[in-house]
Amino acid sequence: MQMIRDNNWVLSVGTFLPMLGVLALLITPKANEAAVKMIALLTSIATVVIGGFTLYSFDFDKAGSMQFVAETSWIPVIKSTYFIGVDGISLPLYLLSMVITLLVVIYSLDHIPSPGNPKAFFILMLILQTGMAGTFIAQDLILFFVFFELVLLPMYFMIGVWGGEQRQYASLKFFLYTMFGSALMLVAFLAMFFKTGAESFAIPYLVENGAGIAKNAQVWIFAGMFVGFAVKVPMFPFHTWLPDAHTQAPTQGSVILAAILLKLGTYGFIRIAIPMLPDAAIEWAPWIGGLAVVGIIYGALGCLAQTDMKRLIAFSSVAHMGFVMLGISTLTSFGVNAAVFGMVAHGLITGMLFFVAGSVKERYHTLEISKLGGMLTQVPRLGWILGLCSMASLGLPGLAGFWGEFPAILSAYNPADGLNVTVYRTYMVIAALGTVFAAAYLLWLYQRTAFGTPKGHDHHDLHDVNTYEWIAWLPLLIAIVVFGVAPNLLFSVIDPAVQGALRAFGG
Repeated sequence: MQMIRDNNWVLSVGTFLPMLGVLALLITPKANEAAVKMIALLTSIATVVIGGFTLYSFDFDKAGSMQFVAETSWIPVIKSTYFIGVDGISLPLYLLSMVITLLVVIYSLDHIPSPGNPKAFFILMLILQTGMAGTFIAQDLILFFVFFELVLLPMYFMIGVWGGEQRQYASLKFFLYTMFGSALMLVAFLAMFFKTGAESFAIPYLVENGAGIAKNAQVWIFAGMFVGFAVKVPMFPFHTWLPDAHTQAPTQGSVILAAILLKLGTYGFIRIAIPMLPDAAIEWAPWIGGLAVVGIIYGALGCLAQTDMKRLIAFSSVAHMGFVMLGISTLTSFGVNAAVFGMVAHGLITGMLFFVAGSVKERYHTLEISKLGGMLTQVPRLGWILGLCSMASLGLPGLAGFWGEFPAILSAYNPADGLNVTVYRTYMVIAALGTVFAAAYLLWLYQRTAFGTPKGHDHHDLHDVNTYEWIAWLPLLIAIVVFGVAPNLLFSVIDPAVQGALRAFGG
């Protein structure tokens, strides 16, 4: 893998700047709510500015190379280094984490969940941002693991303190599932280290030397990584923590969870498991593809059974991440390109759907679908935004969701050498049926909530989209349309890096 060692301070500043905001918040009195909100907002804006500078300085002609690389000694006793960089795969996700955090902070200025305490809430959000960004830039397995785990505690507290009635159950389930997966993942990382000669935890080094590991050992190491990443995705059957976590989390927690945290698992497959263990990837791929299509159908049927709007959106994530994993399992550049695009598109669309669900709950004091109705009459702008996001989520051409789903299904027609074509074409047909179910549950949701006559809600405060919501939502809505109309804006950045990641499979 080529590396361009320049501007190597940029990624560190972009990743750790939120921690300066955390320090500033720690010394700010809890009672001074205006100052707390201003510090969180300015920190998030400054982080996005650094992200913008990173994007401006990125050499798109060399998107397949690691750029802004920094490498320095960190824990020499275990041969772990502070080693960071971004390429065309990690850059969109790194920037998305910054933008989503800023938009969630803007939304939170007017929507601090109960019980109050914005100081603790914003501190957790900024720590989350450092963990998310750090995971996407880490080029050392130990550093990756530290950032990967850093997101766990803030989300645990966000659900456990500010969540719904079942928040303690949901937060504990989230914590235990993720910790179980992470324990196996760490064992796999250590096995990888020792099997490649115990020289380095650097990801490029392990990619270069991983193919030399005996196939049987590769398969078992991959198994550990598979569980760790699959729980985070989450893939069927490791998904059961997700609907509970989403349903009980505050709106902000749901948005961050859907938009960024689920991508840490899929990113781990693309960046670590598949390039490092190519022989094992070919052995595991049909099983991953099989679980992916089961997840697509299961998630869709789960959506059709839901009575709660937020829980329905949560189950839709299981289905949508199934399309991402199907693309990854083909081990082709076409499929992995679709998967990375699908990760970004899902972040924009489902994050937006959870924003809308939060605002519906605030206005109607319920998310029971049977108690909603007539939104286009009472709050027309909110109703139309829900309509746009529903169409994007079901994969309507011209919106971002289409370019995550359609190419992922198509990629299964012609998987990588060594994979059974008949099996994958069967997966393709099943996945295509999943899009029909997606249309069914999303149109059904939209019909019952937005159409018809209002269900007798006598809310004098029933207002349409307010200024804070417009500011937080407009960038996402614009991105959904722009990437839908001009997908090559993203594909042209992703593709060179995907080709490099899949060198072992012929690119």
